[in-house]
Amino acid sequence: MERFGFVGLPNAGKSSLYNALAGGGALAAPYAFATVDPNVGVAKVLDSRLDALAEMSKSKNVIPTAVQFVDIAGLVKGASQGEGLGNRFLAHIREVDATVFVLRAFEDTDVPGSSDPAEQLEILELELITADLEAMEKHIDKRRKAARSNPVLAPEVAAMEAAIDVLGAGTPVWRAGLGDDTLALLKAEQLLTSKPVIVLVNLGEDQLEEPDAHLAGVRELVGDTAPVIGLSIQLEAEAAMLDAEDRVEMLDALGLGEGALPTFLHTAYQLLGLRTFFTTGEKESRAWTFRAGSTAPQAAGVIHTDFERGFIRAETIQWDVLLAAGSWSKARDEGTLRIEGKDYKVVDGDVMEFRFGVTSGGKGG
Repeated sequence: MERFGFVGLPNAGKSSLYNALAGGGALAAPYAFATVDPNVGVAKVLDSRLDALAEMSKSKNVIPTAVQFVDIAGLVKGASQGEGLGNRFLAHIREVDATVFVLRAFEDTDVPGSSDPAEQLEILELELITADLEAMEKHIDKRRKAARSNPVLAPEVAAMEAAIDVLGAGTPVWRAGLGDDTLALLKAEQLLTSKPVIVLVNLGEDQLEEPDAHLAGVRELVGDTAPVIGLSIQLEAEAAMLDAEDRVEMLDALGLGEGALPTFLHTAYQLLGLRTFFTTGEKESRAWTFRAGSTAPQAAGVIHTDFERGFIRAETIQWDVLLAAGSWSKARDEGTLRIEGKDYKVVDGDVMEFRFGVTSGGKGG
């Protein structure tokens, strides 16, 4: 399961975001390092497509996909030099698959520091850049010497030098435009600034009417290198504590529709190239996570390795086409159900049944 780390200055709203996703459990307090050890939770990625399929199939169980998230203690200036939680903080960031920068736009006299989210992002990036640059400069000479006797390492050295150049210019790797090949060569370095990024701006309730005004500075800074989302974490956390009916009523009354958390979760899910296919039936309707570009056997392997090893074929249909037909059998009768082989690239929203024959044969889905 992919892991997203919440990174921000103290009291930017990371713990409240955790509570909004997990339904409570993280300490949210107006002082630095209220969260010392990271809270780790799992959030369901709710999907209206899955709900519609479950209703059609009259499924007894409905199982959505999920992502893991980590509430990391607040970073302070000088963290790369050991200030605050220092290296302990940085180590937690190295363990996540993607970074969620949580930035404060709301005004609060109890919370020190700037409420300019763009300024906060620059502070956060500077600490991570400094840590990455120091690590790379320590390793580069040794790698250059190794490359003299082993030319195969030359591309790796070139990638490191490119990273040092952009880091030295004050740009994090994630928005330096180094290219996929260079990033792949840098993967072993576990750079803090090379992870995919979402920028989340925490708005006050009074800022929700014109959110773009408070997101403009951050959007100008990151350009098209990362999604920027604005939401009121406090309101979302309060709504998350309510039952479904009261939550809908509260969000509607505030003009927030279904809220911003579903948008955030789907953005996080898509960021790492994750996609969803479905299986549906009377017993269960379920969403499954696969990597974009996966073949049908690889998607089958998400359910069980036997499905991949003994893959024969997949019966496949897009979720909305299946709903229009009304049932799997009707879709088959109408000819909208397709038979796909080993080379088929699974598409987000496919509903699938797999035929396999590892031992006695059988059907999955």
